[in-house]
Amino acid sequence: MTRKRDLPPPYSTLAVRLLTLPGGDEREDRLAVEEPLELRVDGQPVAVTMRTPGHDEELALGFALSEGLRPLSARVPDDLAANTIDLQAPGFDPARLTRSFYTTSSCGVCGKGALEAIAVEAPPVESRLTIPYPVLALLPERLRDAQAAFASTGGLHATGLFTPAGEPVCVREDVGRHNAMDKVIGRAFLDGLLPLRDHILCVSGRLSFELVQKAAVAGCPIVVAVGAPSSLAVELAEDRGVTLAGFVRDGRANVYSRSDRITA
Repeated sequence: MTRKRDLPPPYSTLAVRLLTLPGGDEREDRLAVEEPLELRVDGQPVAVTMRTPGHDEELALGFALSEGLRPLSARVPDDLAANTIDLQAPGFDPARLTRSFYTTSSCGVCGKGALEAIAVEAPPVESRLTIPYPVLALLPERLRDAQAAFASTGGLHATGLFTPAGEPVCVREDVGRHNAMDKVIGRAFLDGLLPLRDHILCVSGRLSFELVQKAAVAGCPIVVAVGAPSSLAVELAEDRGVTLAGFVRDGRANVYSRSDRITA
């Protein structure tokens, strides 16, 4: 039996009128909302990302952690600027962020000047976590069941954090796959769950280098995806000791690294 999804948050979708062809029928459709979010560190603008509004503090915290910062908190700035979050990060060195950040909803790495600029600042993931294959195979379905906004629009990515038993801890949606991951990592930070050595991350699409980077920084040993990984994502997973499973659907999966964590 399919579980009934909750309604999406009102700020994450927008109703529009459209014309369908052929036939010329007019009807209402719902689109995923995409708006810019400026991220500041101690009042200084450091990044702009295109995101789906909601859980903005989590997004800011997850972004900061993935960039090697050590944030303490995230909040709406004192000037109450719209679409802006201010991070408190003692010891922040602006020289670390040598490029002008503009991350699109499709790629958070675009614009980096050199490979060294995206080096992972995290030790290899150490975890004794193992999960049975039947649990791994169920994760995409359980992620999809929690995607209320995707069910309404068909236009959002999702990341879910799961227990070893396959129970969802946190699911977040966004027009940007990297934003959805940041929101989950930010929530885990607020809940005191980092490093995620006893959890599994599942994403709704493909696995890029940056998503594996974020998982490694968060200390997560197993990352599952409905789609394909890139070559660099697999290379990074092997280097950092992350189990990477792609094409997890229709009762099948491809395990690209650290297959010892998946049991029969």
